[in-house]
Amino acid sequence: LLVDAAEGPMPQTRFVLQKALELGHKVIVAVNKIDKPDARVHEVMDEILELLLELDATDEQFNSPTVFCSGRQGTASYSPDEAGTDLKPLFETIINYIPAPGGDDTAPMQLLVSSIDYNDYVGRIAVGRVERGTIKVGQEVTICDYHDPGVRQRGKVVALYEFDGLAKNPIPEAHAGEIVALSGMADITIGRTLCAPDCVEPLPFVKISDPTIEMTFAVNDSPFAGKEGKFVTSRNLRDRLERELLKDVSLHVTEQGTDSFNVAGRGEMHLSILMETMRREGYEFSVSTPHVLTKTVDGKLCEPIERMVADVPEECMGSVIEKMGRRKGDLLGMTPMGSRYRLEFLVPSRGLFGYRNEFLTDTRGEGIMSSVLDSYAPMKGEIERRQVGSLIAFETGEAVTYGLAAAQERGTLFIGPGTPVYAGMVVGVCSRNEDMTVNVCKRKQLTNMRAAGSDEATRLTPPKIMSLEQCLEFLADDELLECTPKSLRIRKRELDHSIRMRNLMKKRAQEQG
Repeated sequence: LLVDAAEGPMPQTRFVLQKALELGHKVIVAVNKIDKPDARVHEVMDEILELLLELDATDEQFNSPTVFCSGRQGTASYSPDEAGTDLKPLFETIINYIPAPGGDDTAPMQLLVSSIDYNDYVGRIAVGRVERGTIKVGQEVTICDYHDPGVRQRGKVVALYEFDGLAKNPIPEAHAGEIVALSGMADITIGRTLCAPDCVEPLPFVKISDPTIEMTFAVNDSPFAGKEGKFVTSRNLRDRLERELLKDVSLHVTEQGTDSFNVAGRGEMHLSILMETMRREGYEFSVSTPHVLTKTVDGKLCEPIERMVADVPEECMGSVIEKMGRRKGDLLGMTPMGSRYRLEFLVPSRGLFGYRNEFLTDTRGEGIMSSVLDSYAPMKGEIERRQVGSLIAFETGEAVTYGLAAAQERGTLFIGPGTPVYAGMVVGVCSRNEDMTVNVCKRKQLTNMRAAGSDEATRLTPPKIMSLEQCLEFLADDELLECTPKSLRIRKRELDHSIRMRNLMKKRAQEQG
């Protein structure tokens, strides 16, 4: 268990440790970066012990050995007050405390699939450790599942590989304790056990978490569709998502219509990695704003709740607590850490949509936040995602300095001069809490009274360039993100300005009764 001597246990530390304890693994605590000026080794050790207590660690796990390290200096010691000379204490602790791979080569074969890879030539590749026995090429096996006793499938090992760095080398057989990759079973997935047909005993495995976030992937239908991407059709999109399902078992894809797909994953980052990978491969598509997947528990509609930890400067603490309160977050604890404070919240997953940018602004870029799924709880009511509107391009064309100068007085721009735009495309953030249409393509009319050089040179503020994650956080419910290999463009679902205004008037009339 690797823990920073200054930051202490983070939410991801809790998540990984919980999974390890559930599997009954032995724990070695390694407190790293003890040479940091703001290191607080003894306080961090207390936090680690409290975390082990909260996660119901056994007596052996609670009394785990601890090593104090400095990765930069390459040293380790058994005491924070002793200066180490090398990493020998860490290696000795691992060798003496962690048991060697066990298993009987003569026992019936048993292998737990812990990872999945995919190859266009051989299909799915299962990766796992041989728990006992010997596995050979051409061997008949039975596939079973600890969590689903009804699963009983027959399979055959077509190819077997051992790992050599990043490469896979074919081998004829593998013995107990070896980590191998094998092919030949099309429907194999993580958590399944491969057994000898005459001794079917599934191994226990931590159940894979259900998706919590869903987004709609659709064919790009903007005026600029097909100009920058290589794969642009619904068939291309369907084939790519189906291929991703072969190696990502936590991803769920359902077809919504002929040109759109609902894609569910375990968080915004999970889906944004998929989107960025597809962009780099030459795909062009559009995505909707993310929304949470709810569950019905005991007759009540429940939503995912995340445990969020934020390390912030003391003077920024009030602003963060206020924003979390607006987003239905409950403050669990407040721990001083020198000139900073660690705040811990339980907040709905949808309450964190679009918050990261606000958090960095409120903490002047000095804050650190991370979160992990904690539980499901009854819905907590409406949460306002965004307190600003969008600046929307009025016409299709090329942005010019004269039009941008007028638009930047209304807010912050995303584009600079010479950028191609189309009607309905979001070109900036409006400073008011409403959408505003601007004409960034408007040119200055040159006459005898207004010559080109008669005015002072117009100064434009540099545009705000947003990353993929920032674009997803900014998206409103009536907006889409257009993803191409070269560009990220935010646009309105309805590009026509007059139709948008009619729909807005109808909505206001319905709200007023």
